Amino acid sequence: MTSSLPNAPLRIGAVSYLNTKPLVWGLRERLGDRGELSFNLPSRLADDLHSGKLDVALIPSVEYLRDPSHTIVSDAVIGCRGPVWSVRLLSRVPATDIKRLALDEGSRTSAALLQILLWEIHGIRPEIVPFAMEQTPEAIDADALLMIGDRAMHPAPRCYQEIWDLGDRWCRWTELPFVFAMWVARTGVDVGDLATALEASRDEGIASLEEIAACEAAAHGLTNEDLYRYFAENLHYTLGPDERTALDEFRRRAVSLGLVPDSSSPIETS
Repeated sequence: MTSSLPNAPLRIGAVSYLNTKPLVWGLRERLGDRGELSFNLPSRLADDLHSGKLDVALIPSVEYLRDPSHTIVSDAVIGCRGPVWSVRLLSRVPATDIKRLALDEGSRTSAALLQILLWEIHGIRPEIVPFAMEQTPEAIDADALLMIGDRAMHPAPRCYQEIWDLGDRWCRWTELPFVFAMWVARTGVDVGDLATALEASRDEGIASLEEIAACEAAAHGLTNEDLYRYFAENLHYTLGPDERTALDEFRRRAVSLGLVPDSSSPIETS
């Protein structure tokens, strides 16, 4: 692949949530003048990548499935192999009775995942309403809410009849891991040796989880131990063979509900 501006620094976007901290540990320094790193919500990163405002971004996996002409540029991802803690359904009624569902605007992957689970487990497709980042759960007129990221980790006590951890539900239902986000480049962008920098930052971050937890925990209302366990036990940061199988399975199920276009392209990296 070639870029129209081969000497320009890559415009790289990363997710602004806690779960990304181990992936970007030391990344800005490792990039040097090869790339400019910025942070935003996963859904907004995907929009900026598609519009050409970014060259590479850590985008929701469902956005890659919607446009497989883009290229996965690294095996560094955000995934899980069981409960993920930071992606939850909070339902005010039994799940079987959900008729109106509010979806957190932050991640389209989790929104698609929840719709798949509700259909496959309970055979329901609720009416969808938005749940904006600036809104509180109390302001939402819906039977249930999808909440992701930092605000999902300790939701205020409310009268919820069911709470689902979506990572746990998917992994038990399919017996596969799940991939929430991955580094993807726009078509035609020459990323050079960016994968090396991304994977080195991931590896250094995983080796520094205690230090990252100590830096970030208090500001997010968490103990160092809770945040360390979140990084070490709830999240998985490598795209391996099982994760590729899981992405294909996620695509198959999303296609069946019309959530992504049908495509037979295999999951590949550059």
